[in-house]
Amino acid sequence: MTEMNENPLFLLPEVFLGGSAVLGLLLGAWLPRHRQWLVAALGAAACTAGIAAAGVAAAGAPVTAFDGAFAVDPVTSTVRIVVLGGTLVVLALSTAPLRGQARESEFHVLVQLSGLGALMLAGSQDLLLVAAAYLLASVPSYALAGFLKDGPGTEAALKYFVIGALLGVLFLTGITVVFAAGRGTAYAQLGGTLPEAPAALVGTGLAGVLAGLLFKAGAVPSHFWVPDAVQGSSPPAAALLTTLPKIGALAALYRLLVAPLAGSEVPWPEVVAVLAALSMTLGNFGAFFQTDVKRLLAYSTISQVGYLLMPVAAAAASARAQPALLYYLAAYALTNLGAFAVVCSLPHARTLEDYRGLLRRHPALTLSLIVCLLGLLGTPPTAVFLGKLEVFTAAVDGGLAWLAVVAAANTVASLFYYLRWIRPAVSGGGDSPSHRALRPPAVLACVTAAASVVLGIAGGPVLGVMTGALAG
Repeated sequence: MTEMNENPLFLLPEVFLGGSAVLGLLLGAWLPRHRQWLVAALGAAACTAGIAAAGVAAAGAPVTAFDGAFAVDPVTSTVRIVVLGGTLVVLALSTAPLRGQARESEFHVLVQLSGLGALMLAGSQDLLLVAAAYLLASVPSYALAGFLKDGPGTEAALKYFVIGALLGVLFLTGITVVFAAGRGTAYAQLGGTLPEAPAALVGTGLAGVLAGLLFKAGAVPSHFWVPDAVQGSSPPAAALLTTLPKIGALAALYRLLVAPLAGSEVPWPEVVAVLAALSMTLGNFGAFFQTDVKRLLAYSTISQVGYLLMPVAAAAASARAQPALLYYLAAYALTNLGAFAVVCSLPHARTLEDYRGLLRRHPALTLSLIVCLLGLLGTPPTAVFLGKLEVFTAAVDGGLAWLAVVAAANTVASLFYYLRWIRPAVSGGGDSPSHRALRPPAVLACVTAAASVVLGIAGGPVLGVMTGALAG
């Protein structure tokens, strides 16, 4: 039996990040242009403090706060550490490219608000709070996509916003239908009422909610915004768009399907399994012949969502689904941010051909790129390798062996486009202006690549920490 507590200290990581965003917004209005980096430093301090607070909370028993609307359990604790760590990385990646820009502080504030939305998505146990978190994660992301105010950025923000507005309406409509079917929005109440509600009504509401959460995750069929938004955004913003909202949305989806819909007649495991297979397949097909590095990573992230949906589909039938999902989320976030750190460090290298001869000029950076790309593929001893092994096992354990076979075939197929990037980087070639690297992102790329290997080697103990019952 879990405790019920209204103590706001249970939301301490969220309070740190939200307070830092508000204070940073105020500081940005008064600081001179050459000192606006202090807003990023404040955000980094808030993320560090939040990670420490999340670690302390993870050692305790699962609890709920505010009448059960927010849960602190292994899912929330893991997402807190991963999202806050990812926010810290994005803040570090954006410091060098934005140094001295008139709106530098605003970018850092938007990054923190988007991270806060992802945190709230992960812990919400009430559909109304999920809706508020959804908006908090979405609106800053729209602004980040078009932050540079150039042609590609404006187009990216417009497409992202229009599709987000449409699917946001479907999301809120789905919540309304679920409320009508379950006569409430709290997960604890819905768990008792939805099994008795008409399956057609519950299924209709779930379809709308899925449309919104899959949009935030960048999964099929809500994936159309991903390639254009990522390609048109600045590299630090693209790193955020492909990582932080995805983590919060998948955690929210897992919590929704496992808690209130556990006894429903709606065949949601089969629906999620089909969407997982479509996401990984269409993402791979889209990435095959891309030449723009950000667009290639955009399609790669669509395929990665397919693998991340596998444990969600198996959640009702496999006890290994939760640790598999959480570990893969951490592994993916670290590896994907490492790949984007390489992109951020080479702002003039936009196509695969621009990376030709990189090994000769920057051997450490090239090695980091190879580790991250082969890590996304699932090559040992990187963390994604163990993550894929866990999600494949959870799928088979949950009676979805066919999905594991599809995922294995897609993993082999993805080797093609990752090697298309690696080959020119390690091939001979002269020095190019596109090889002028920014030092802070380059160092960060090396650190994240090394951390991906360390997480893969230390996967056993980490997986053990991620087990445990949901609060509720």
